[in-house]
Amino acid sequence: MDAVIAGDHEAFRTLVDREAQAVIGTCQRIIGDPGEAQDAAQDAFLQAYRMLATFRGDGPFGAWLRRIAIRIAVARVAARPEAIRLDADALDPRAAALSSDDDDPEAEALHAEWRTAVLDAVASLPDSQQRVILLRFFGDRSLREIAVLTGQPLGTVKSRLHRGLTGLRDQIALRSAQ
Repeated sequence: MDAVIAGDHEAFRTLVDREAQAVIGTCQRIIGDPGEAQDAAQDAFLQAYRMLATFRGDGPFGAWLRRIAIRIAVARVAARPEAIRLDADALDPRAAALSSDDDDPEAEALHAEWRTAVLDAVASLPDSQQRVILLRFFGDRSLREIAVLTGQPLGTVKSRLHRGLTGLRDQIALRSAQ
């Protein structure tokens, strides 16, 4: 990491080679399209390179990189016209007040902060739960489609969705209390 921060492009290439399959796989599970997943992974590596100075080192580099990739992939899916967006507002009782006055910069900032908190909470779920949440709410996939995509029984998908939503609600409630 020190070599990369010092400008050694070959050192970053080593990191890319080591993490490429995991990042592309993460993007593909969210996006579905292999070509678009590779584009999203490339964007994630570029963003990670630009943000290397912000890497705190309190966790594995690969996990940090995959969180960046998840945000990029989710943004790509959410930008699709047919996408169903995760309704972060429905989880927050303050949302109606925050979104009712779109001309208020403070309300807009709080609203954006809330949406970021929801995405961060999703990104911090265990991979199996995160995948189901993302496919269901951002990928507009039915539970049966998710079962086929993940190769898991429908009951497992339902269980992971339930546990993921419960974990998401708990994390959001905890963040709201802070």
